[in-house]
Amino acid sequence: MTEQTHVNASDLSLEEEASLTSGSDSWHVQGVPEQGLEGYMITDGPYGLRKAKDSASNDVYGSVPATCFPPTAGLASSWNPELAHQVGQAMGEECIQEKVAVILGPGVNIKRSPLGGRNFEYWSEDPVLTGHQAAELVNGVQSEGIGTSVKHFAANNQETERLRASSDVDERTLREIYLSAFEYIVKNAKPWTFMCAYNRLNGVFGSENKRLLTDILRDEWGFDGIVMSDWGAVHNRAAALNAGLNLEMPPSGTDNEIVEAVKAGEVSKEQLDKMAQGMIDLIEKARPAMSREGFRYDVEAHNQVARRAAQESVVLLKNEDSILPLRQGEKVAVIGEFARTPRYQGGGSSHITPTMVTTALDAFEHAGMEVDFAPGFTLDGAQQDEALTQEALQVAKQADKIILFMGLPEDAESEGFDRTSLDLPAKQVELLQKVSEVNPNTIVVLSNGSVVSLTEWLPQAKAVLETWLLGQAGGLAIVDLLTGQSTPSGKLAQTIPVHLDDDPTVMNFPGDEGHVRYGEGVYVGYRYYDTFKKPVLFPFGFGLSYASFEITDVSVEKTGKNAVRVSATVTNTSQVDGAQTVQVYVAPGKAKVSRPSHELKAFSKVFLKAGESQSVSMDLNERDFAYWSRAMNDWHVEAGTYGIEVATSSRDIVKSVDVTLEGDGKHFRLNSESSMGEWEEDPIGGPIMSKKIEELEAAGVHLPDNPNTMVLFRTMPLGTVLMFSGADGRTVTKELLDAYEAALSK
Repeated sequence: MTEQTHVNASDLSLEEEASLTSGSDSWHVQGVPEQGLEGYMITDGPYGLRKAKDSASNDVYGSVPATCFPPTAGLASSWNPELAHQVGQAMGEECIQEKVAVILGPGVNIKRSPLGGRNFEYWSEDPVLTGHQAAELVNGVQSEGIGTSVKHFAANNQETERLRASSDVDERTLREIYLSAFEYIVKNAKPWTFMCAYNRLNGVFGSENKRLLTDILRDEWGFDGIVMSDWGAVHNRAAALNAGLNLEMPPSGTDNEIVEAVKAGEVSKEQLDKMAQGMIDLIEKARPAMSREGFRYDVEAHNQVARRAAQESVVLLKNEDSILPLRQGEKVAVIGEFARTPRYQGGGSSHITPTMVTTALDAFEHAGMEVDFAPGFTLDGAQQDEALTQEALQVAKQADKIILFMGLPEDAESEGFDRTSLDLPAKQVELLQKVSEVNPNTIVVLSNGSVVSLTEWLPQAKAVLETWLLGQAGGLAIVDLLTGQSTPSGKLAQTIPVHLDDDPTVMNFPGDEGHVRYGEGVYVGYRYYDTFKKPVLFPFGFGLSYASFEITDVSVEKTGKNAVRVSATVTNTSQVDGAQTVQVYVAPGKAKVSRPSHELKAFSKVFLKAGESQSVSMDLNERDFAYWSRAMNDWHVEAGTYGIEVATSSRDIVKSVDVTLEGDGKHFRLNSESSMGEWEEDPIGGPIMSKKIEELEAAGVHLPDNPNTMVLFRTMPLGTVLMFSGADGRTVTKELLDAYEAALSK
C-alpha cells in the first residue's frame, strides 16, 4: 500500500489534512484535487451494491440497479466460504462499473438474540462460522481492487437504542464471542476499512474507543487500513481522531474544529498525520480499479451466481415420507402471496434495487410446470379475508401436494427496530392448519431474516424449507430445490429454539436505561443450549438433504504440542448427488474456568456424486483450544484432554476422539492475594511454597490436617492461611514472593 502512495500527509497543509478525515458528502471521501487525490465513492451494502442515484441523497430506495445476492442470513447457511468468495468477486465487479471504491460490508456482528432486527444482515450466532464466511467475501471483493468495510465494530447486536446504548460485556465474552470474527478477518483477509459501531461498549462510544480502534485493532491484530464512522456516529471529532478514527461520515462541516484542536494541542500533529495518511493510502489503493473505463459486468452471469448462492442457502428442516422432491406428473398447488410477491431482502440501509427478480410462480413456469395458485392471505396487517381462505382450501383439495409459502412481511423485521416475538402472523398459521386438514401433503416454504417459531405448527407440515431471504434469484432456487434439480445442502447458522423464553438472552435483551448487560457471557446460541442440555427444535448446523451420507475413518493426528489434524472420509450412500458439511467441534475437558461443552472450530463442505467418496482434513491450531484468561489478559490453553467431535450438527456427533495437549505453559503470575491453591498449582510457586511450609513446620508452625479445613484454606490468600496457622503471614508472604520473583528472573 505504501509503495503506491505518492503523497505524504505531512506535506499537506493542516486544513487539507483535516479535510481528508471527513467526507465531502454523504457518499464520497474528501479528495485534494491539487495533490492528485480524488474523492472516490463509498456506499452500501453487505449483500449487494446500493448506490444512490443522487449522491447527496440518503434515500434508501432510490438506488441504481445491482444484483441482489442472498442476504447474509441466507449465505451463512451455505457453510461454503468458496461460494462467499464468488459472491464477493461479483460485488466487486459491480462496484468497478459504478465507480464505487469501497462497499460497506460485510456485517459480522453476532446474532446474540433471535429477536435482533438486523439479523438478516449478520451471519451467525457463532464467530468461527461468521469469520470464515465473511473473510472470503472480503477476499472476493478485494480481489477486484475494491475495498470492503467490516462492520459494526463492536458489540452492535440489537437495534433498540443502538445509537447510544452501552453494550456491557466482560472481557472474556468480548474476546471469545464478539471480537474473534473481526480478528479472524483482519488476519486472513486484510480488509481495507473497518466501520465503527454507533453504540457504546462498556460506556465508551465506538467512534471514541481508543482501546478498540487502536490498541486492539491496530496494535494487537495488525490492521493497516482505515476506520470510518457509521453514518452520524461521531460525537466529538477530536476525541474520535485521537481514538484512531480516520474518517467521519457523513461530513459535519467541522474541519475547522480539527485545525483548531491541533493548534491547541488537543490532537497531536502526528496523530492527524497518521489518520490523514490512512485516507491517502486508501485513495491510492482504489485508484487502479477506479481508473478502469468502460467496464461492464455480465448481468445474467451475476444472476446465476445469485441463483447458486440461493440454492446453497436453503435449509431443509423436515421431509417426512420423502415428500420432496416433487415427482413427475403430480398435481401441485401453490398457496401464499409470497410465491407471487417474494420477500427476498431486508429493510433499511442494505435495500437494493435488483437487476431482475424471479418469483416462485415465474420459476415454476420457466420449469414447464403448471401449478394452481391461490394467494391465501395478504402481506399487510389486515385480518384474514375469509374469501382468500376458501379459495386456498378449494385449490388444496384438488392437488396432490401443496406448497404453502409463509413468512414474515417486510414491516416485521428491519434495520431500526428489534422484533418482540418469533411468531409468524396468526392468519398464516391458521391457514396452514386448515389447508393441512384438507390435504395433509403440505410443504411449507419459509421467508424470514431470522428464526421464527415453528413449534406450534410444525406437525401440520410434512416438509419445511427454511429459505431465509434469498435475493433476486430466490424464486428460481426454490423451484430448483422443490423439483430436485438441485439438492438442499444448507445448514443452520442459528439454533431454532422450542420457545423464545428458552433463549439465554431473554433476561437481558434489549436492556434498559441505556445499558444492555450481556449476562449470558460466552453461552450464546448452541453454546448455551448444548452445555445445559436444553431441548431445541433444530440445532445449530442442522440440515437435511435428498442424498444420504456416511462419515467414516475419523482420525485425529497431533501436529504440534497444541495442534491437531482431523481427517475423515465422507461417502454419498444414495443415488442422488449432494453435499455434506463436516463440522468439527472441540470439547474441553476439566478446566479452571467455565467453558461451553463444545465449540465449532472447523468445517468443510464436500460435494459428492451419487456413490462417491472423498477424504477431508482440517487443521486445528493452538488458538482453537484456547479460552481468554482474564487473569492473564491473554489466550490460554490448559494442558489436558480435549474431545475432537466430528459432526453433522452441534447435536449429531458422528465420532469423538480424545487428544491430550501439553498446554501453552502460561501460568498466572502470583501475588500477595494469590490463594494457597494457586500457589500449590503453580509450577514455580508450588515448590517454593512447599519448601517454606516444611521450614515453618520444623519451626513448630503446623497447617491443620482436617480435610474440610484444607478445602477452605486452599481458597484463601496464602498469607491469611499462614496467619491462621500462627505464622507471620505478611512476612512469610513477602519472603515467598521474593523467592518467586527471583525464580522467574532466572
